[in-house]
Amino acid sequence: MSITSCNREGGRCAEMAMVCLTDFEEYAKEHLSKATWDYYAAGADECCTRDDNLMAYKRIRLRPRILRDVSVSDTRTTVQGTEISFPVGIAPTAFHCLAWHEGEVATARATEAVNTCYITSTYSTCSVEEIVAAAPNGYRWFQLYVYRDRKLSEQIVHRVEALGYKALVLTVDVPYTGKRRNDIRNQFKLPPHLKVKNFEGGFQQEAAGPEEYGIPANTLDPSISWKDVYWLQSLTRLPIIIKGILTKEDAELAVEHGVQGIIVSNHGGRQLDGGPATIDALSEIVDTVQGRIEVYLDGGIRTGSDVLKAVALGAKCVFIGRPAVWGLAYKGEEGVREVLQILNDEFRLSMALSGCRNVAEINRNLIQFSKL
Repeated sequence: MSITSCNREGGRCAEMAMVCLTDFEEYAKEHLSKATWDYYAAGADECCTRDDNLMAYKRIRLRPRILRDVSVSDTRTTVQGTEISFPVGIAPTAFHCLAWHEGEVATARATEAVNTCYITSTYSTCSVEEIVAAAPNGYRWFQLYVYRDRKLSEQIVHRVEALGYKALVLTVDVPYTGKRRNDIRNQFKLPPHLKVKNFEGGFQQEAAGPEEYGIPANTLDPSISWKDVYWLQSLTRLPIIIKGILTKEDAELAVEHGVQGIIVSNHGGRQLDGGPATIDALSEIVDTVQGRIEVYLDGGIRTGSDVLKAVALGAKCVFIGRPAVWGLAYKGEEGVREVLQILNDEFRLSMALSGCRNVAEINRNLIQFSKL
């Protein structure tokens, strides 16, 4: 877990240990092109929500219990009935080939090796078939957008179901793409050698027009509504998880519409600026759902104690987005594995230092909100 950094003056090279997720962030910022770094780092508008996703964890304090015999600890949990090694998975993020030449194939191998859940993005630069071939025993969900051309969405649903993906994650917070200033300034485009692989040749009619994030502009369907959850249920027997809920009202509607899970998410602060940090929205959603379906969270997870806080507030599992990309940028599959391993080690240590021997012992009594 180290990188070689060279002292320019003396020409000496020293090993720099990769100790925490911030080390991977710094490496990625230094080694990715400016346009690629800006794309991954971007938040919407003034980036208030993006930044608050991180700051919100620092406002939460833990109430550790002592003398609890933490000589043996177990970080395992389940999501949708499947056991994973610890309550952290990989969130759907686009264009992994921008960070590492093998792209999503490397991410899939890493999550298979660590035995956790990988949510594959619609906007992958490897196809769903390539991902499954690379990590045949991996546990995977597929993140879905609904397009104006519903046939495209239908086809990909049938493809992933046939390939053994275990759930569909419907992203509901992108009727339109948020305004990400640096992407506009950089005129961000996928380089010619990369494609949104799942839709190669799928957008023929619109292909001549302007492009937005690798596909023709205005192809997402802004008319998407709750009735489309029923439409999706009519297409597939896979569990449907809704990603992008931030209020108790929408959480209740999700349960009423028969979905199997909610990911509390603000799209990494890339959509509406000024919404809540996800960890701040979590409690009201957990209280509303009352165990009827599983609740997950993404956004702002950087340490094992962040994971502990989210699980204590009722998240069954959390998902990391940008840190996975930083791991890829560092060393591909091995880098993603290291990021997950660091989080697992930190989570295990935070659990033990808080007096928790297993995930079932983590509850809201562990949390004290500070007045920062």
